[in-house]
Order: sequence, then structure tokens, then C-alpha cells
Amino acid sequence: MKHQVARGVKRGFDIALALVGLLVLSPVVLMVAFVVRWRLGSPVLFRQRRTGMHGRSFSVLKFRTMTDKRDGQGYLLPDHRRLTRLGRLLRKLSLDEIPQLINVLRGDMSIIGPRPLLPKYDVWYTAYERRRFDVRPGITGLAQIAGRNTVGWSTRLSLDVEYVDRRSLWLDARILVQTVKVVFAREGVVVDTRTLMSDLDEERGEAMTDEFILTAKDRKLLRAG
Repeated sequence: MKHQVARGVKRGFDIALALVGLLVLSPVVLMVAFVVRWRLGSPVLFRQRRTGMHGRSFSVLKFRTMTDKRDGQGYLLPDHRRLTRLGRLLRKLSLDEIPQLINVLRGDMSIIGPRPLLPKYDVWYTAYERRRFDVRPGITGLAQIAGRNTVGWSTRLSLDVEYVDRRSLWLDARILVQTVKVVFAREGVVVDTRTLMSDLDEERGEAMTDEFILTAKDRKLLRAG
């Protein structure tokens, strides 16, 4: 009963903060939407499937930061080749994340919680790390104020579970205040995370293949599916 009341109160705060945030930031939202439409074309919003609470999939919303450029065979170019100067600026200022306030209103996300990650990572979590799905994913969380994109995967996922164990409105308030400080100081911002670390599936897949002492050719075949 106590946990149900706490969840209800948290949800109420989420809705209130999301509404206030969209209202206060509406001039910024309109300006960014106009510039994205002008420089990158339509659509203005980028949608991507992420894994949320209890392992349910949902579409996370962001402002577009990349083009749809393709190679000669029609395949999308790597992210770092499609990321524009405008996109880099939006990511650096965290403005691309604002549409996730809509995800909060929909009930897909919370203001505070573990960041929602790609479904392709689902099979790579340990049983301990899967506890991150016990709560709604958030726009910001413990891992983000601890170093944002500079924090390694194991540490990041451990911080997610730590949040699940320690979650409270007081902790949420502390994380929110610290997030504002981190965003304005632009601490731990990595525009293209692939320059700093591998994706979780690649990192743990390589660790697994190293454990089994597979050849480089075998590792390449495994990553290719």
C-alpha cells in the first residue's frame, strides 16, 4: 500500500513537472522545431523504440539531429556521418531531449529514472541489472548526474539499480537539481558516444567471445548475426 501511494504521488509530480516544463519551454520548443524543419526537413521529431518498465517497448521522442543520407546501396550511413552541426549543438545543450516530456505525459517515462535503452541490449543484462525495469525509465537519473555519457556500462547499470533500491521523492528532487547544474555546466557531454565507448551488445559480445577464445573471424560472424 505504501509503495502504491508513493508511485501515485510520483506520477502526479511527473505530470505536473512535464506540463510546467512544456509550458515554460514552449518558446524554445517552437524555435528548435522551426530550425530543425528548416535545416533537416520533415519529420521534426525522431522516434526510436526503447525498452521501458516491465520490459515493455515504447517509442521515445527526440528532436532530429541527423540526416537520412544513404550510401550507394541505399543503406543509412553511420551515425557520425549523418550527425549535423545543428544536431551536435542540440545534443550538447540537451535540447533534443525536450520532447520526452510528452513521453512522461503518456506514461511511458518518468522525469527521474534509469535512461531507456535500445531493445537490442535486452539479452545482455544480468539478472541484477534487469531490476532497472522495475520502474519507469526517466529523462535523467543517477547515472546522468554521475558523468552522463562518460560513465561505463557496468557502472551505469549499477547506478540504475541503486536508484531502484533507494528511490524516493527526496532523491528525485536531488537528482533533478543536480541535473540542472550538470546541463548548464555541460558536464560529461559526449555528442557521439561511439567515439568513447562501444554499444552494450558489442562490449559484452566481445567479452563473451574473448572468454570462449574465439578467433577474430568467429567474432565478426557472431556480431553479424
